[in-house]
Amino acid sequence: MQYLRVATFPGEMRLAVTEDDTLLDYALWRPASPDLVGNIYVARIAAQAAFMGGAFVDLGHGLQGFLSDQKAVSHLTEGQSIVVCVSRAAQGGKGVRVRMLEPSAQGKDIGLLTPGPTPLERLAAQWPNAAITIDTPLAASLVPSSLRARRKAGFSPMPPEIMAACNALEESTVDLPGNMQATITPTPALIAIDMDAPPVAGPRPKQTAQFAANRDALPELLHQIRLRNLSGAIVIDPAGMAMRKRQALQDVVQTALRTDPLHPRCLGVSALGLIEIVRPRIHPSLPELLNSAHGHALKALRTILAEAPTATLLRGGIPLIRALEQDPQAVADCVHLRGKPLALKADPALPDFFWTVQDA
Repeated sequence: MQYLRVATFPGEMRLAVTEDDTLLDYALWRPASPDLVGNIYVARIAAQAAFMGGAFVDLGHGLQGFLSDQKAVSHLTEGQSIVVCVSRAAQGGKGVRVRMLEPSAQGKDIGLLTPGPTPLERLAAQWPNAAITIDTPLAASLVPSSLRARRKAGFSPMPPEIMAACNALEESTVDLPGNMQATITPTPALIAIDMDAPPVAGPRPKQTAQFAANRDALPELLHQIRLRNLSGAIVIDPAGMAMRKRQALQDVVQTALRTDPLHPRCLGVSALGLIEIVRPRIHPSLPELLNSAHGHALKALRTILAEAPTATLLRGGIPLIRALEQDPQAVADCVHLRGKPLALKADPALPDFFWTVQDA
């Protein structure tokens, strides 16, 4: 049976779709910090940007987006109100992207019209047969009425083996079938993945054995790409294969990509022997979420909740404390879950994401 499991932590929920002991899908849900994808706004054209192929739009409350449709934008004027939908979250140092729904919104104030789906609603739609299990009353309060019929009664903690699989997604190395490993290295331009294999043993020729090892490991690697929501340009360096043999791996990759709801494309194998994939950038990747100031701050709260039950003061670097000050609900969640107050103090002498705790 399939389950959509919700595990509660300060400021965020871990959402895991499972079947038996297998992790099928995964997302982080930060209720106080949504990525805005799917939100519908009345927007105002703030500035034409023909050199960028679009225009900047004002979404209200200090939020700007980029409308990358030069053909449509060319007929609009600065100050004109339109209706747009957020099509891509802010990520990689760039703001949100929007697409136009209506070319005119006369007489309407700019701002949010309709919020987009939460990560819970998004996963529930992708996995319609998964029963929803939650672990705390806090999580129960966030389940929308449209999904309550799918929720199992009571509270169920996430099974240890599933929690271990979720924790493993935070690591840059991935264990693959056949004792293979892959190392994932995100860069501003692309995601580089290097596959490594153990020495070949047995009677089969080396190239035959290495092809089989890569063939068997690639489906799990591509599943890990989905679980971590790695996106944009992705290049994979198979382990120990001659260049001419690598072309034969394309069919394996194409087959594995068919189950991905974002419909990524395999562009082929480059002259350097790298498998090239393009996966649409819509929601931020897991590495970006975890390595942001907000991600480091929430990790500090998780650690305090688990390992520092008597701490009353969190002292941290300025970016870390500032991230918590901008998400007071996360601190409130930590206080509620541990039943003890927690004060914050920024210390300019500490590195950006370093923190320590003190007891009263």
